[in-house]
Amino acid sequence: PEVVEGAASDEIQATAPEALKAAERERKRRQRSEHIALLRDEFLAWFKTVFSAAIYATLIVTFGFQVARVEGQSMAPTLTDQDRLIVDKLIYRWRPPARGDVVMLYYPQNPDKSFVKRVIAEQGERVEIIDGRVYVNDVPLNDDYIPADFRSHDNYGPQVIPEGYYFVMGDHRNNSSDSRHWGFVPKRYIIGKVELRW
Repeated sequence: PEVVEGAASDEIQATAPEALKAAERERKRRQRSEHIALLRDEFLAWFKTVFSAAIYATLIVTFGFQVARVEGQSMAPTLTDQDRLIVDKLIYRWRPPARGDVVMLYYPQNPDKSFVKRVIAEQGERVEIIDGRVYVNDVPLNDDYIPADFRSHDNYGPQVIPEGYYFVMGDHRNNSSDSRHWGFVPKRYIIGKVELRW
């Protein structure tokens, strides 16, 4: 009987470490599975966030705001070359462009290009330029924001702005291609109002 008891005891002692090893292996397997599941959940959450941000950005750029960059000096000193702009594309759904607004627009002679100019006269108004001095409805335009060396000495008009059109100019009057050269801008070509620059 003593031999049998000893044999049983040895068997129990031999199987105990195996059971512990099996339990440890199972614990590690569960940990790996949980870790993989956690990584998968984090990746899915990250992907959803990036995808949502891309959708929101597309919607904002398409329907709300647009980031643009100035190329050239035609709006100096108000805007300078390489300035970045935030353009509000919604504002003119609620109100028409107004005199003095700085707007982003499609170039009427090539709508693949876009320009930034200032609205000088609205539909129905009469615009005339005499020796560089701008008159709207026979009243001199208050354009103190134009430095003396940026003024031009050209003549234009008088012209009455047709319905649905606007007369625009660059602030750098002697270095700007604008309505003096290529005519009035249809309202549908005005993309939005420049709200911010940096």
